[in-house]
Amino acid sequence: MKIWTSEHIFNHPWETVAQAAWRKYPNPINTAVIGTDVVERRVVDGVLHTHRLVSSKWYFPQWAQKLIGSPNVCYASEKSTVDPQQRLMTLKTINLTFGSFLSVYETLSYVPHPTDPSKTLLKQEATVQVEGVPLNRYMEDVLTKNISNNAGKGRQGLEWVIGKLNAEVSSVHSITNEILTQTKKSLDDITDQARKSMDELSATAQKIHI
Repeated sequence: MKIWTSEHIFNHPWETVAQAAWRKYPNPINTAVIGTDVVERRVVDGVLHTHRLVSSKWYFPQWAQKLIGSPNVCYASEKSTVDPQQRLMTLKTINLTFGSFLSVYETLSYVPHPTDPSKTLLKQEATVQVEGVPLNRYMEDVLTKNISNNAGKGRQGLEWVIGKLNAEVSSVHSITNEILTQTKKSLDDITDQARKSMDELSATAQKIHI
């Protein structure tokens, strides 16, 4: 059995990181995950519980593929909770493919940084266990290294999603400001037209009176 742990600090508030985590896949940085499907979603006491099926590509060396095979798509079960009151997001994932001899159990938690609430602390832990096949300890080492590499790509992917979200917000603000500007211009034009019409009516009325 191999245990891998890691911590990372995002220079973004928890709300931003948690929102980006939902939209993390697919992304062009970490292409191993190709899709997610929601199996169940419910809210209990203000906490969002979600069960998703994660589809991904596992890239094994040729020698490992000969031992365990190489399916086109691998699947994992992800169960998560989001507590906006406590500002805590937790995701727990375990593989379904190769489940008879291979277990990869991963936990991620996103919390506000303990000393800087404008930042978010990510804690990751993965447990890898291979049994019943040759070179099982070596395979555990290979999988652990893959997890470490994918974790780095995952963090970069999350930053990419955050950048995309910020761009969308900026675009919305830009469109909103443009609409407000055009609306104000239209109102000003209408006001000017109404003022001119009133002046013309007043001038006409004075001529008639004379």
